[in-house]
Amino acid sequence: MVLQGTDTAEIVDLVERSLARERQAQKQLYQRYSRSMFNVCLRLMGDHAEAEDMLQEAFVDAFQNLHRYHREVAFGAWLKRLTINRCLKTLEKRKLLTESLDDYQTEQIAGSEHQKTSFDSEEEERYSMEMIRKAIAALPDGYRVVFSLYAVEGYDHEEIAQIMNISESTSKSQYHRAKIKVRSLLEALAA
Repeated sequence: MVLQGTDTAEIVDLVERSLARERQAQKQLYQRYSRSMFNVCLRLMGDHAEAEDMLQEAFVDAFQNLHRYHREVAFGAWLKRLTINRCLKTLEKRKLLTESLDDYQTEQIAGSEHQKTSFDSEEEERYSMEMIRKAIAALPDGYRVVFSLYAVEGYDHEEIAQIMNISESTSKSQYHRAKIKVRSLLEALAA
């Protein structure tokens, strides 16, 4: 079998055996990827119990749709995308609303230099990872999702716009506002 993406022979074997509904192989895939997928769920959902639910649902989706995985990308990347989509569907059911801004308003926000949105090294040292996690979890759903996808998961605004079915300018404005909100939450937590 030819390896594609960055999957090892072991992962390819586990996927093939999982396709054949071998429970032990499914368990091994779950054990290998569940921690990182849980972290994705937690960042997007902002709640431990909801993240656990999303993790379970994402793996059910993965095993039910494993026949659609064609190895163009690594299995972990495919699973991550599926996990993100599962979380977003759940958030949409909760009426996830993002604010739409036209390009002019977005340019005004991006161009406003009186609002500092990046952290300098002295500030970064003041905040613990736990404080940062709490601040991100406290964000409204729309802000938290865009912030997590951009700042943590590494998606660009074009990809986020496609994933969330919003405009690129909305993604940028949501991210900008989320950074401002995270900053104010961190300052409150540090006080």
